[in-house]
Amino acid sequence: MSANIRPSGVFDTSYAQDIALNRTRGDKLLVFGLTALLLAVPFLTSAGPLGLDVLPVFWIGIINRIATLVIAVQGLNILMGYTGQISLGHAAFMAVGAYTAAILSRELGMTFWLALPLAALFTGLVGLLFGLPSLRVKGFYLAMATLAAQFIIPWILHHPLEHLTNGSRPLDVPVPTLGPLLFASDGAMFYIIVPLSILLALAARNITRTRTGRAFVAVRDNDLAAELMGINVFAYKLQAFFISSLYAGVAGALMAYDTNSLTLTAFELNKSIEYLAMLVIGGAGFPLGALFGVSFINLLKEFVIPTITPGLRVNLPQLLPFIDAVSINAAINPLLFGAVLIIFLVFEPRGLAYRWEILKISWKLRPFSH
Repeated sequence: MSANIRPSGVFDTSYAQDIALNRTRGDKLLVFGLTALLLAVPFLTSAGPLGLDVLPVFWIGIINRIATLVIAVQGLNILMGYTGQISLGHAAFMAVGAYTAAILSRELGMTFWLALPLAALFTGLVGLLFGLPSLRVKGFYLAMATLAAQFIIPWILHHPLEHLTNGSRPLDVPVPTLGPLLFASDGAMFYIIVPLSILLALAARNITRTRTGRAFVAVRDNDLAAELMGINVFAYKLQAFFISSLYAGVAGALMAYDTNSLTLTAFELNKSIEYLAMLVIGGAGFPLGALFGVSFINLLKEFVIPTITPGLRVNLPQLLPFIDAVSINAAINPLLFGAVLIIFLVFEPRGLAYRWEILKISWKLRPFSH
């Protein structure tokens, strides 16, 4: 939206400028500056090589989690936001990537740099398998078909493959290495996770500008009209499932190597629903939707909910005396999460990224933003 609107007097003079993601010098400086500032975060903590204490160390771990989940939700955005195919099994596909990478490293001795792409490709193939029902069903029925993945995949990992995955017990994951370098800390993993998240976000942004991306949008808007125009709807739906699952596999593998331990509880159905909520809050179909949604939910869970929870634990039992106090305390986190989701669905159904686009357009059209 806002990329097609530029300040008065700014024109394209070449084809390269016309297709550029950042068309003005100011946009380029802003993007490069923010990227450099993000990559400098570990140097601003006491655990960095400079020993500075500008930022708390825990911010490195938070950024690692956000960057990992941005990859996963970015894949879900390609499938749901651009292609219009609903999936309730995204966490299960992340489990495939995580356990595949862990098994390749533990059993076959593969390095992180080889296990990661192989795990991603294998997850993409698994996504193709569960994307086959999209030929015949869509909407609610497709959601139910993908929900099957959320039950089938964890069951396979828990029972037939228990000798490889440890079942319900934690599975240790080797630490990534690169020659003499050991990526055993959050600060070291930061320089694997964050650059990879940026590269995959750029790849997803460019996919949407290709013939394939335009076909995805056509399928989303009206698959019958797309088929009448000569678009192979089934082939593009399968491509969307493959790309989405590949992103989920990368995110799952990074999660495994970042935590150095895996349990199936990290990939349950509530996680798939949470990823959908992140996309809805961030803005489905927008390039920055995954970043905004993941950042908002993680900051909400890390700072806002812990701050207001003590007050709610004291006041809610008085407001709801007919409900057991223990039950209220256990339900505070999901209640707050659900309330935030409802608020966004009612007042900002297109997500934070849509509001961000409107703000950028208003800024570029100033002083005639009305």
